[in-house]
Amino acid sequence: MISIIIASIDQRFLDDVTTNIAETIGVEFEIIGIANGDGKMGICEVYNKGLAKAKYNILCFMHEDLLIKTENWGPIVADIFKTNPEFGLIGIAGGQYKSMAPSSWYCYEQEAPELLNYNLIQRYKYIDKSTSREFANPTDHKLVEVATVDGVWFCCTRSAANSYTFNQELLKGFHGYDVDFSLGIGQSFKVGVTFDILIEHFSEGYTDRNWLQEILKVHAKWGASLPINIAELPKAKMTLLEKRGFRSVIDRMKAEEFTFGQVQSMLFQSRKSRIMTMALFLKLYLHLLKVFLKKGR
Repeated sequence: MISIIIASIDQRFLDDVTTNIAETIGVEFEIIGIANGDGKMGICEVYNKGLAKAKYNILCFMHEDLLIKTENWGPIVADIFKTNPEFGLIGIAGGQYKSMAPSSWYCYEQEAPELLNYNLIQRYKYIDKSTSREFANPTDHKLVEVATVDGVWFCCTRSAANSYTFNQELLKGFHGYDVDFSLGIGQSFKVGVTFDILIEHFSEGYTDRNWLQEILKVHAKWGASLPINIAELPKAKMTLLEKRGFRSVIDRMKAEEFTFGQVQSMLFQSRKSRIMTMALFLKLYLHLLKVFLKKGR
């Protein structure tokens, strides 16, 4: 009933999560684990290979360093899609606003927690921090429509996957696939976050220069469609969030040693968006000049 596709870098992790799935899923399933410890395939290519092998009509894509805590989560997923046929993709974390400013599903710089929805237990691998329960459900609904979901765990229907596959020609690494897939599926179906499934994640995500490069590709592709405003924010709020987001991206690209031309290109591409007014663009371009001219550089 559910095909589970996993990009595996460690057979021990795959064995552990396979046991966990068997003990908790509660429905007929198959696991398609694709070894990629050498990293020769990008995650989009891995997921497309798994998708081609899958035999069931509900597809689950997940990391292997997970522990699913919810018993009988398979029937829960099946029931969500059965009773909400307008939804094609669900995850356990997502945002109701996908900014025009380059970001993941969670734009930390937006300072708008009311737009974020997530439910998971998070362990930390890269920083010294205790395991924590991460939960945000501003609307207090069990299923919340969002613009994009996080790639740690998500499920989709076969019909949704047929409408948009993972873009392995554009994204050849391990980042940006969840944002791109969400936006693609969102052209024909609703995207959501479910609060009925709890998962423990053994490592936090991180954003390096490779991440930013992939995110920039996604935004160059979808620029004319952004922002996605599920929360129906007023234009003034959207403009404020975008201004903060773009300033942060410009600062980060400078810190990551992108050239002036590359940052300028990113900013010019954003003019495709319906919300990028000339006034906002000029303010952001002035910030760009200030950042690159600072201290004579």
